[in-house]
Amino acid sequence: MLPATDNSAFWLGVRSAAPFILVVVPFAMLFGVVATEAGFTVMETFVFSATVVAGAAQFTALQLMQEQAPTFIVLVSALAVNLRLAMYSAALTPHLGAAPFWTRALVAYLTVDQSYACSVAAYERHPDWDLRTKLIFFFGSCAPVLPLWMLASLAGAMIGEAIPPEFALDFAVPITFLAIIAPMLRTLAHVAAAFVAVVLALSFAWLPFNLGLLVGGLGGMMTGAQVEVMLERRLKPGGRP
Repeated sequence: MLPATDNSAFWLGVRSAAPFILVVVPFAMLFGVVATEAGFTVMETFVFSATVVAGAAQFTALQLMQEQAPTFIVLVSALAVNLRLAMYSAALTPHLGAAPFWTRALVAYLTVDQSYACSVAAYERHPDWDLRTKLIFFFGSCAPVLPLWMLASLAGAMIGEAIPPEFALDFAVPITFLAIIAPMLRTLAHVAAAFVAVVLALSFAWLPFNLGLLVGGLGGMMTGAQVEVMLERRLKPGGRP
């Protein structure tokens, strides 16, 4: 049913994204702790989270900066991790593309996994929503996630500064990535992409500045796309195996 008021649309968005708080807060705090362990100040950590707003990309950039990688490599690697946001943008454009420029710019800044997932699902359930209602719902889905991401990063940074250097937390970064990736391996294409990416990344681990990760990422994406094409052909009548 279409929300009766703008206020109800906003709170519907808040309620849809609220469960993600259980994941966002500890993940953001972990980033804050690891960032200060890497030498960031509390303010630098907070500004990093407030401007980038992308957990996986932030961890990637942080690890490369610790290894003294060139700025260009850091930027390219973080961009590669965040390529999924381009797909999110393409999916949201039919719904929000008619908004004014500055509104679209704000939507682009606030688009994360949670706001995208909640909004697209709601738009599909309510095809009769107008642009205004869709925007209000989108901003509502951002309300419980984005502010807490920044504040929890700040809290983690403050906690991290109190941890003695001998209690290094470098191990937290790879463990975090494993926790992000494992639940995503739901189809054959996902598993194939992950397998090829791991094999290539290990094979090219000798490349400087962790460039082997980029080789693995590109190979994994190409493999996943090819497997999906093959599966779609098999599902079509008369398709070749």
